Amino acid sequence: MNYVEALNYINDKNKFGSRLGLDVIGKLLDLLGNPHLNMKYIHVAGTNGKGSTSAHIASILKEAGYRVGLFTSPYLERFNERISINGQDIPNERLAKITEKVKEKVEIMLQEGYEHPTTFEIVTTVAFVYFKEENVDFTVLEVGLGGRADSTNVIEDSYVSVITTLDYDHTDVLGDTLGKIAYEKAGIIKENGLVISYPQEEEAFKVIEEVAMEKKAKLILCPMEKVEIIHLGQKGGVFNFQYGDKIYKDMEISLIGEHQVYNATLALMTILILRDKGLIQVTGEQIRKGLKNTKWPGRLEILKTNPTFLIDGAHNLQGAKTLAESIKRFKYNRLILGIAILKDKDVGHIVETIVPLADKIVITEVNMPRKMEAEALEKIINKYNKNIYIEKDIKKAIDKSFELAKDEDLIVFGGSLYLIGDVRKILLKNN
Repeated sequence: MNYVEALNYINDKNKFGSRLGLDVIGKLLDLLGNPHLNMKYIHVAGTNGKGSTSAHIASILKEAGYRVGLFTSPYLERFNERISINGQDIPNERLAKITEKVKEKVEIMLQEGYEHPTTFEIVTTVAFVYFKEENVDFTVLEVGLGGRADSTNVIEDSYVSVITTLDYDHTDVLGDTLGKIAYEKAGIIKENGLVISYPQEEEAFKVIEEVAMEKKAKLILCPMEKVEIIHLGQKGGVFNFQYGDKIYKDMEISLIGEHQVYNATLALMTILILRDKGLIQVTGEQIRKGLKNTKWPGRLEILKTNPTFLIDGAHNLQGAKTLAESIKRFKYNRLILGIAILKDKDVGHIVETIVPLADKIVITEVNMPRKMEAEALEKIINKYNKNIYIEKDIKKAIDKSFELAKDEDLIVFGGSLYLIGDVRKILLKNN
């Protein structure tokens, strides 16, 4: 099996849909010798901020000299991004070799009457095998969907469970209240374990607290009131954070936006607690370098100037609100908004949050079956803004945005991670 064949095999499994539950992946891993066991995990769940929080944790551990596996989803430009070690994506040949090994075990499962693993179960399994073979010191494991029945929760233990901000998303699967969603996310909390949570709405936090008590786990709430933001700009932010009787001053991050300061703080808190427990060794300078050097493309990322071209992966209401607030911090004459949204998202609320800010709007479509047709999106957007252009082809949508913009304008593309992945690939290739 070569690289292309491996990707075709993995992606072909999309026809089996998604499945919450651990029986199938558990059997697959068992046939592979249970590579997920006896590893050191930092497990991260939440609605927004999972990826950047995970990236900050992995970056700090790398600076401390550890070999760190990072598993995230989805990818922006290239599948290999989802599985990396110390910032290096899994090589094509290794992905192909491990996928072939996984496929052999899947065929045994089918002969024994098991259901076929889903795409996410196969990808998660490939990551476990790769990290085991490479003997990583730590794996930072981002949940795919939910937590309790997510494939990544097949792990039996973790150094710490981290829960980022919670909001409404995937309500058809996770539930239609914050309490129900929190229950699914809190499923990553382990017996007698440690959990660190971002401050949540009362309904959500109460559930997390109850689950932690049931599992006799220690729950720590990250004290965001101890954060002092010194500077926010187009190259990142600077903040102070008081932890106990020590103040970590002038901590610098390269990710843009106030929310990224708080995501970085959650990562910093996680590292400091692990250090205090004697589970890792890390210096203050290594922490500083790790935060500063963290890269997480596609989240308030500036790809070009004159005009400023910004992309952001906001794809739910909380993300849209954060994007809207961040846009207000930029200095610009007019806002040109490029937008595409998946039809199973909270389209109405996303649109009403960011569309009124725009002077002109270019509607396009995501290259996947779940896309919302441009004409359908236009009907919703038209309630708030009538300066609309439709370019279903993403490349043409980008060209149209440049045609409409002047040097002092701001171009923003958002609404879907799948959209900005293609936008990023096209724009950087053209540059």
